[in-house]
Amino acid sequence: MFSSSSRRHQEGSFSKHRASKSKSSHKRNASFKDSPRKVEKLAQQTTVPSPQSNQTSPTIGSAIITLSVGHEQRLFAAHEDVLCHSPYFQSACRDQFFSSSNKRIDLPDEDPEVFSSILEYLYKGDYYPRLEYDTKRKSWNLEDGGNTGANEAAIHTAAGPILKDTIIYCQAEKYGLQELKKLALRKQGLQSGIQCSTILTSARFAYANTPDNDSKLRAHYLALIIRARHTFKRSGTMQNEMENGGKLFFDLFVAMVNHMDDLTQKSPR
Repeated sequence: MFSSSSRRHQEGSFSKHRASKSKSSHKRNASFKDSPRKVEKLAQQTTVPSPQSNQTSPTIGSAIITLSVGHEQRLFAAHEDVLCHSPYFQSACRDQFFSSSNKRIDLPDEDPEVFSSILEYLYKGDYYPRLEYDTKRKSWNLEDGGNTGANEAAIHTAAGPILKDTIIYCQAEKYGLQELKKLALRKQGLQSGIQCSTILTSARFAYANTPDNDSKLRAHYLALIIRARHTFKRSGTMQNEMENGGKLFFDLFVAMVNHMDDLTQKSPR
């Protein structure tokens, strides 16, 4: 498992710039040619059922599967019928990954901490920090007020810290867990106090690990950067990232132009 770093980044954070509050869902797919407000709204308007509705109970007699995760080969055990809620693992359990005498799946490229959260979701319908519904405000929040700390919210990799929810979203795509994608996206909209450098590293990871037609996670990062543009403007990390370039920043340019067009149209003539 990757270790946490105690070094503090000399960058702005996002205590005042949460992604947005979750609302009802829309079926229409967004593109980056839409206005950033539309893109952000569609990215965050993802209906997530109550976590309890996704709980899975193993059946009696279900086989126990051993999973070796990461380069350190950390071992997990899970019931086969629980794993098979994922099309990826259903295929793994049925086909070439192991023989009947050796029920083991090797996942050397996965992060153990991320996989632990995915396994927790498969059993409980949620993962820590879990969603809690505030009946007074009629909104979803993270348990403990979402105060898990920047180190706990991120996975430390060779590329830098990446938000765990972002990695979970991308892994959910790989494992065919659409409801987990919605849950991970919702939780990212509730995070606060995240450093600029972590946001940018996570955005690059999202672009590298989602298809070009992804209209949710990518839009989440574009909208976040635009909304917190005054913080990013002062960020040395942002300057370095923009000089390195990539599709992320072309999409960001298009979204910023659309944002300016929106403001122009709304201003009195």
